[in-house]
Parts: sequence; structure tokens; C-alpha cells
Amino acid sequence: MPSGEPTIRDVAARAGVSKSLVSLALQNSSRVAPGTRQTIRRAAEELGYRPNAIARTLGAHRSRTIGVFVLDLHNPIYVDILDGVQAEAHRLDYRTIVVVGSSDRRAERAELDKLMEFRVEGLVTVGHRLPAGAGTAISESCPAVLVGAEPRLPPHLVSVSTDDIRGSALAIDHLVALGHSAITHVTGGNNSVARKRERGYVQAMERHGLQARIRCIPGGFTDERGYQGTIAALGGDEPPTALFVANDFAAIGALAAAADRGLEVPRDLSVIGYDGTRLSGLRSIGLTTVAQPLKEMGVAAATQLCSRLDTGQEGTRRIRMSPGLLVRTSTGPPPRHAGVSEARDRPRAAVSTTHPA
Repeated sequence: MPSGEPTIRDVAARAGVSKSLVSLALQNSSRVAPGTRQTIRRAAEELGYRPNAIARTLGAHRSRTIGVFVLDLHNPIYVDILDGVQAEAHRLDYRTIVVVGSSDRRAERAELDKLMEFRVEGLVTVGHRLPAGAGTAISESCPAVLVGAEPRLPPHLVSVSTDDIRGSALAIDHLVALGHSAITHVTGGNNSVARKRERGYVQAMERHGLQARIRCIPGGFTDERGYQGTIAALGGDEPPTALFVANDFAAIGALAAAADRGLEVPRDLSVIGYDGTRLSGLRSIGLTTVAQPLKEMGVAAATQLCSRLDTGQEGTRRIRMSPGLLVRTSTGPPPRHAGVSEARDRPRAAVSTTHPA
């Protein structure tokens, strides 16, 4: 038994083959006969040999590493998508290096430059925009997949997204079916995803003959922006009986704003979010939401990128998945007497904590 950490030479000696044959066998090369491959693997297991990943990738002139840019780890949807990316990359024998976006675009570009120094073969970006400096990073030598938006795609970029127009329609259809007509949209700000969700809201309201009730209040994708947008929405002479909020994180801020105004959800005000995050399903929240298949989106992104790297084939450039509706306890029929304004004068009530369906 060799002393110290076993090497590829030790495996070759035990199996009675050359070092090069051991290397090929451990890479599952078809050039090695199945019986020989089994003998080599058994020898490696008996010795406790683990291949040197750095040496292996240098020898193959490949890093088998992909970079993952995540716009904001404070937003729970990005964490769910990242889980899918990393799980699928690991299954396909790729490593991941993760960097996080920043409001400081120069710092963000510096992080991306550092990422490229690690010889990543491809890039997955998770968010509604590309990172600063991505235009120079994305080329034939570094294909990329963008999860969460569909910008004007530069060459070698694939997008994975959901149909946000359809998702908004699901939200409005649900609220209209409950009897609501005074439905206000708290928007997600000025980005491609938010604009599509707003467009979907407007189209759905028009389809239901509610053109005169269309109202869009500026918001954002954070709980604070959702809170502020909801306070503004509730401040008019004819406040809404229902809010469609641009994402779950902002919708949680909307629930807090409703409570601060003395409104009980859903008795006085229905609230529906978008994304289907695990956070929205907590029993103390019970948020009705348009659910994206978040982990599946991450899996699809990693699958497409790794397949491109392994085969050289471009494959599908746009992957669009279908959203669904998760009905929980934050939506219900409108007040019987159009009494949102009346509810303001009631003692402050807590947000409903009934268990979600």
C-alpha cells in the first residue's frame, strides 16, 4: 500500500495499466473497454484516489467551470433559481463560481472581471438585467444564459423566462372571478420584467371591460417599495378592493401597509403577488401568488449552457415556461358595501394568519 496521498501512478500500478489509460477511464472515455474501466475504477476506490480537478482540466484545456451572476441575493426568487442552476451543473460535472450584483456598477464589473479570470467556460446570469461589462465578457468563447428576462439578445445568449403577460392575466382573472373590479397594480419599476407584468395587467383589465378602473401605482421589487406603493394606492378617494403587486417581496410590503392602515386582508383588501417564492407560502403570510417554476428555470439554464459547452451546438435561444396560480388566504371577495374607505375608521386589524390552502 503506497504511503501518503495516492496518485494516478499508484492506480496505474495496481490496475496494471498506463497512467494515460487511467486518466481516460476516469473521464468515462469510450476509448477504454468497459472491463478495463471497471478494473481501473475498482483500483482507484481501493486506494481512495481522488483525481486532481485542476490538473485534469488543464490537461483537457477545459475548466469545466461556469460562472453564475446573481443580481440580488436579498430577493428570494434568485436563491430558488440559483439552487436549480447549481444542482444541475453539479449533476453534469461542472463547478460553479457565484458573484453577486451591486448598485455600484463599477464594483459589479470588477467582480465580473474577476470571474472571467477563473477561466469560466460559460455564464448564467440570474436577474432582470445583464451585469455591467457583460457585453465584453459574452462572446463565442463564453456563451451565456440569462434567467428572468428577455432583452434584445446578443449573439450566444440564451434566455429562460416565464410568460409574464399570461401570469398577469391569471392574477386579474382570479380577482375578477371573486367579484373585484377596483383592482390597482403596484408596479415593479422600470425594467423589462416589470413592464411586461404591467402590460399584462392592462390587457387583462381591458379584456374584462374594466378600462375605466385601470390604475398603475409606481412601486418596485422590494418590500419597502411595495409598502410605499400600497400606501399611495390606498390614499385616493376611491381606494381599491384588490391589489396586484409586481412580485412577492413587494406584496409582503403591501400586506404590512394594509395592516398599518387598519385593513384586514382579505376581508377589506385582497392582495396578490407574483413569483411563487417559498417565503410567500409561510403560514403567517399565506400570499396568493402567480408562481414561476423557479428551480426548473435554473435547471433549464444550466442544462442549456452545459450542453452547448459539451456539444458546441447552440440549441434553443428562448425558453419560455408557463406560470401557475397559487391561491392562498390573501385574496377573497370584495367588501359587501364597497367599504374599503369605511374600514379605515375601524381599529387596526392584523393581517390574516389563517393557514394557506
